[in-house]
Amino acid sequence: MRTRATAMGLFVMALACAPPAFAQLARTNAIWARTAPVGSITFDGNLNDPVWAQAESKVIRFGVNSGLPGSGYILNASSPFPPFDTTTATIKFLVIQNKLYMGFNVQDNSIGGSGQFNRFDGFLMGLKDHAALGFPKPINEYLYSWWYPREAGKSFSQCNPDSAAGNFPTFKGRWGANPVCDSLTGLVATRRDAQIAAWDARIVVNGTSNTDATPDVGYTAEMVFDLGVMGYDATKAAGDTIEWNISLYDQDHFWASSPDPLFFSTRTWWENPWGLDMFFDEVRIYTRPSVTTSSGALPSIDPDFRMPITGSPAPTIDGNLNDAVWAAAPSFDIRWNDDVLRGNYPSIGKYRSGQYQPRLSVNPVEPNPLPFVANGGDATVKYFWKGDFLYMGFDVRDGRVQSNATEDEWDGLNVSITHRTETDPLDISTPQGKGLAFHVGATGNAVPIEDLPPLISDGTAQVGLLLKAGTTVDSTGMTTSDQGYTAELKVDLKALGYPPGLGDHTMFLGVTLYDHDRFSNPLSSSYSTRTWWFRERKETCCPAWTLLDGTYIIGSTTGVGGDIAAAGFQSLGNSPNPFRHMTNLAFALGRESEVSLALYDVNGRIVSERSLGRFAAGHQQVAVQLPQGKSGVYLYRLRAHDPASGAVVATMTGKMMHLR
Repeated sequence: MRTRATAMGLFVMALACAPPAFAQLARTNAIWARTAPVGSITFDGNLNDPVWAQAESKVIRFGVNSGLPGSGYILNASSPFPPFDTTTATIKFLVIQNKLYMGFNVQDNSIGGSGQFNRFDGFLMGLKDHAALGFPKPINEYLYSWWYPREAGKSFSQCNPDSAAGNFPTFKGRWGANPVCDSLTGLVATRRDAQIAAWDARIVVNGTSNTDATPDVGYTAEMVFDLGVMGYDATKAAGDTIEWNISLYDQDHFWASSPDPLFFSTRTWWENPWGLDMFFDEVRIYTRPSVTTSSGALPSIDPDFRMPITGSPAPTIDGNLNDAVWAAAPSFDIRWNDDVLRGNYPSIGKYRSGQYQPRLSVNPVEPNPLPFVANGGDATVKYFWKGDFLYMGFDVRDGRVQSNATEDEWDGLNVSITHRTETDPLDISTPQGKGLAFHVGATGNAVPIEDLPPLISDGTAQVGLLLKAGTTVDSTGMTTSDQGYTAELKVDLKALGYPPGLGDHTMFLGVTLYDHDRFSNPLSSSYSTRTWWFRERKETCCPAWTLLDGTYIIGSTTGVGGDIAAAGFQSLGNSPNPFRHMTNLAFALGRESEVSLALYDVNGRIVSERSLGRFAAGHQQVAVQLPQGKSGVYLYRLRAHDPASGAVVATMTGKMMHLR
């Protein structure tokens, strides 16, 4: 009884003292497109088909960030008054067979456009082309708007932009009629059948476009994309992930006979502001044939990447990866010209990771081909977190280790992390990326560059580098028998805008490996490579949505709270409570888990214990019945187990009251 009472006391203490699980940040750069029945959409620009009511939707507003890490907004033209009728739009997503449908409902009291860029309403979108060869997959532009540009060098009389009152938007970009205004006829060019089949839209304007004679109310639009021509297949059992982004342009009070003081022009974007440049991030549209307009609750959208915690002693940052914790740390490889490796990267990493060979000053000028890369970059990256600190270790295999100050000639690495409070200096509504970069120095040391030096100066970061045995730093190109180097990076994440305890534990991450091989003769054979995992640079698309996962423990558990340190796991109580016959027990899981339930009476005796089965990440609920239970308070313990190993990854506790 003493042992049982002691165990019960510890159990009650755990109930009272267990730290609450942090609120994991919901994915703001991702959305599901449910599969709808064939024939369920009448393609006319109205959104009155019943199936649209079942679609997932996203609301985008000027002045409100639409989601981390890449969304934002900007005022394109100033006015003496604050803009008062800014963008408010709802976008809906559906899939029918292998076509993506979008529905737009835009509120606007002044609709239309002109021949000037930024002086129009409409949508600028980017869609990554998975049918293209190479990595990363390129972006293609889709612009559907009231922009009527004249051809460069043509006068107004030679090519009159067709922006008359009542006219519709034009298609421009990958499947548009380019140029929009034909210089020979002065008319808007028509699209070919193949262009229309690849991308089409219908619009309904509640008002009259290109005039301010009377106020407008807004417009609705339906849009369809052929996914097959862009290399996607939403019909396969596992579905597909469509890489897309959008800017919504809004211009008001442009058509008055005299300048209107209320004129303004804005742009509001979800993840990336452009259709031809890959900035910041992208929206991931998830599809799966089994996720339909009638299938009920959506599957959870997991992080792209999970980073473990450890209770083991932190490593000494000297560049040597001989600390015990590194042996337990997980890793991934970055390797030049290895498409198979990239194809195994998680989530959209297989499409966004890539490589680049710059043309060096010693290389023959274009159009001569670049030198053959005999031995491109090759490294293993290890990672974990502890407390408020990120730790990364690098094992670089390199036959020519050299030191150069020019970026295109670095041997080194760049870890890009999005700052959680600072914003981009140009697009000031969008979070700022930071490049924590270093390269090999002349003495075999680590030379910090980009945004790393100030962190080192204020004591919030450390970097160390160690040459492997037999390796010397020689920038002349004479040395040919190097083995490479190892390096370590430690960063206090509070210096990147995280609160103590790391808040929602979400990080936006990319890693780039630089490798330069200079040869003494001939110089034209020298080359450099950049090879990256997810994101090449701090300002580019697309970082890995990373969870600093408190349930993913490596090495010692000392100092991480044992099995009650449960990131994303939480007991949510039971209802009804009190109950007579049956109650519903609710809980949240940070990842897919096998769940077991144990019930105890107030004396610590086990009343029942059983497996509840396997559950997906997210909120879950099960029915619970007490076998011949007496009236009174009962304590329960839920345990989440790793489905592969059976190891306990989290414990959740609570109490309930039973009435007979």
